[in-house]
Amino acid sequence: MEILGATLRVCVDDIEAAIPFYERLAGGRALRFERAGVQVAAVGCFLLMSGPEAELDVLRKVAATIAVKDVEEAGRVLAELGADIVAGPLPTPVGRNLIARHPDGAVYEYADRLAG
Repeated sequence: MEILGATLRVCVDDIEAAIPFYERLAGGRALRFERAGVQVAAVGCFLLMSGPEAELDVLRKVAATIAVKDVEEAGRVLAELGADIVAGPLPTPVGRNLIARHPDGAVYEYADRLAG
């Protein structure tokens, strides 16, 4: 499994107010989309999320998003290492993802950019 990088997940009250700060900080433009009623903006290594509190409570349980070359392969490796695949792989607006709980209890999203 090849890990390409990680994205920090940031829940914000007002995504419109947060985006300019993170665009300036990261030196790039936000890629925006919506998922399950949550507004999302990817800016550099930050993933800003804003929406209903019940949805954000679930999202806060995921420590980070880890970019991988292939989610299917990541799922196999994680399972072999004793991780629990909580959800996925599922298609996303930009590829596929899965949620895994590591043996130590930490929860991460793994995502690729492959059409699925």
